[in-house]
Amino acid sequence: MRSMAVKPLPLSGYPQTSICGKTIVITGGAGFLAANLAEKLAPNNKLILLDLTFRQKPIGFTPLLDHPNVHTVEGDLLNGVDLRFLCQEADMVIHTAAVVGVSRVCNAGRDTLETNYVGTSRLLQALEGNKKLQRLIYFSSSEVFGVNSFRVDENTRPNVGPIAESRWCYAVAKLAAEHLVKAYHREVGMPIVIIRPFNVFGPKRTGDHAVMRFVLAALSGRPVQVHGDGSQIRSWCYIDDFCSALLLTLERSEAVGEDFNIGNAFNTLTIHELARKVVDLCGSTVPISFIENPFPDISIRVPSVAKAWSLLGYRARYDLDLGLSITVDWYREHFNFFQANGTVIPALQSSIRTDAERGNCGIPRPCRPVC
Repeated sequence: MRSMAVKPLPLSGYPQTSICGKTIVITGGAGFLAANLAEKLAPNNKLILLDLTFRQKPIGFTPLLDHPNVHTVEGDLLNGVDLRFLCQEADMVIHTAAVVGVSRVCNAGRDTLETNYVGTSRLLQALEGNKKLQRLIYFSSSEVFGVNSFRVDENTRPNVGPIAESRWCYAVAKLAAEHLVKAYHREVGMPIVIIRPFNVFGPKRTGDHAVMRFVLAALSGRPVQVHGDGSQIRSWCYIDDFCSALLLTLERSEAVGEDFNIGNAFNTLTIHELARKVVDLCGSTVPISFIENPFPDISIRVPSVAKAWSLLGYRARYDLDLGLSITVDWYREHFNFFQANGTVIPALQSSIRTDAERGNCGIPRPCRPVC
């Protein structure tokens, strides 16, 4: 059990931006990534946030809804919103809106494909006549690299799974939209940037996410459930590091027309190791249990950020322990919200075995090397 005497704090004043005096439209503006980014931009810019709803969303944990520089618009990218009117005065547009979450994607393929591709197409059409547009940031996904993506850079070939596995409709839609966004840059000169986030975590995340599930389970005294045998490998990027990269793409002219993988390869470990680390940081003694994964999984996902390093000067500054410690404290502070909204749920009965039942080493058998 870790000592609670000293609580780590976010890096003081980080990240900052020189962007000011701009009108910035953010789609999916109530979500985790958008809300954190909007907090950095709101003090010195006019923000227009578009989303289906702003209730019970990450933005509710910020002061943005009462900020004088922030205007919210409830509506759907696919219909009911005049995107051309919304975007005609925009200096910058950050397109984060998408259907996300493996469970939701697998059960809503049509909505996923239409929102993630057709919604992007509608936005691009609305922006084509905007002569003052300085930047369109399109959020793609690390999923476009498939199940084995180790140290993938921007020239790595995409690799998505078969149509028999509904999970891949998300990656297909994101990849197709990447090509569409790039085509608008080549053919009409639209100043685009494509971003592929790699496992971003931190305070204010409310949608289904491994870090959130592990933390809430540990804080509630319930077993932490790991899908499969826990040998899946991920790299974790703290939200402030991710925001710093996004701000650089808005500031740096070198970013225009480029695509970037954004993450933190130094924070790489197995899902099982992540679960054990979360339990320790929560000061908990709950067991880790292993359940069958209901969906196709990613074996390894680790980015190369060399391009963002060289063109943008991007440097991730949060190590995993610091980022997780801040995140754990945030979920502890807001635990009642998640409990009231049904996010803290009883452990499933389909768990395989706990660490203790699998042996004293605490590693799922058969043991697999991390390479």
